[in-house]
Amino acid sequence: MKPILHTTNDIALAIARLVLGIVFFIHGGQLAMGWFGGYGFSATMHFFTTQLGIPAIFAALSILAQFLGAIGLIVGFLSRIAAFGISIVMLVAIVKIHLAVGFFMNWYGTQKGEGFEYHLLVLALCLLIIVKGAGAFSIDWLLSKKSI
Repeated sequence: MKPILHTTNDIALAIARLVLGIVFFIHGGQLAMGWFGGYGFSATMHFFTTQLGIPAIFAALSILAQFLGAIGLIVGFLSRIAAFGISIVMLVAIVKIHLAVGFFMNWYGTQKGEGFEYHLLVLALCLLIIVKGAGAFSIDWLLSKKSI
């Protein structure tokens, strides 16, 4: 467990982790719970499986990775695993949906969907957390400090 939990008391890492966690808590809350104007777990599962053709197990894992992973990031517990789960979701989203649209977000409503620029930013934050850990103010830091 030590390699998964190990991190430093770095405030910049904590900021990156918290921002990513908050963004995905809101997004994951839409998917899993129907909060923030979302449709909830059942409707999201239906959309993922019927419209996107994602097998049910992977659709469920995607929803859980975004919602539970966000909670893990916010509190800084198993942050590397949470970031890995979210990064897999983003990679699949790029390949399956957004790559065909192009790089740019659909700022002016002229594209047939959103590009993948946002997803690259998320991947960069996830990679930072996977490599460096949760940083300051995290359960991971507290646990790794005690195991030294």
